[in-house]
Amino acid sequence: MTMAEISENLIPDVLHALQPEDGIPLVFDSPHSGTVFPDDFSCNATDWQLRMNRDIFVDELFAHVTEQGAGLLCALFPRVFVDPNRNAGEIDPSMLAEPWPEPLKQTRKTRVGMGVIRKYIVKGVLMHDRPLAVEEVRSWLETYHAPYHQTLAEMLDRAHRRHGAVWHVNCHSTKSMGAAMNIDEGERRADVILSDLDGKTTDPDFIGFAAECFQAKGYSLSMNYPFRGAELIHRFGDPGNDRHSIQIEINRALYLDETTYEKSVAFEAFRQDLREVTARLADFVRDRASDKQRPDA
Repeated sequence: MTMAEISENLIPDVLHALQPEDGIPLVFDSPHSGTVFPDDFSCNATDWQLRMNRDIFVDELFAHVTEQGAGLLCALFPRVFVDPNRNAGEIDPSMLAEPWPEPLKQTRKTRVGMGVIRKYIVKGVLMHDRPLAVEEVRSWLETYHAPYHQTLAEMLDRAHRRHGAVWHVNCHSTKSMGAAMNIDEGERRADVILSDLDGKTTDPDFIGFAAECFQAKGYSLSMNYPFRGAELIHRFGDPGNDRHSIQIEINRALYLDETTYEKSVAFEAFRQDLREVTARLADFVRDRASDKQRPDA
């Protein structure tokens, strides 16, 4: 498939989306691999803390999926600045210089300082060096959060219109051990964690097949623990209407050095395994999409 056959959407410093024009109804997205802050942004976090809180190299690991006929959306801005995988109302009001005029959505993530606008970069260390103005936060949400959600919605809707169904994989990386702000603090994590909000965002055959693919490669697996999935699969997963969303978390120890945050010697081998897994997922989607289009289906 050539680049001429791929629809491209680039919003500088915000997002980059690629979707094959005659591709399959499969879309991957990486909301946490971005690095580009606004020029006037300032915070308390060190470069190391910012790097540690990014899904580093996830966009690169999944870059091949367009060659397999799938779409790919990547955020270019960091999740510690604005997090696309949170509801726009998940804001801790204690961060603000004045009251927020509408009701806010208080969740476990906001309570630990990991809402749509990050309160803590690590436990006990404030992300921001000052209270944030309401209009400033609104501008961030309108410039970064809203276009990401809108673009993903358009990609999924386009595929669903053409094929009658769509499959979505929300892609992340995870530390090899649970950190202080997580429910599994101090626990060693599986190689791959798959989530569907405990069965709410996909038919079980899709997440079950994904699990089978990774286990066939010898990777350890956890389902819906310590991550159940968050805003993006909650918003876009609707299996009753043939919209299937899963979240995948890849243990960083599989492909990088967690002390330097550089690629490890295992990076290329893992990327090849991932290429083979996503190829099987693409075949799964082709088969299911073909079934939907048969007259007797």
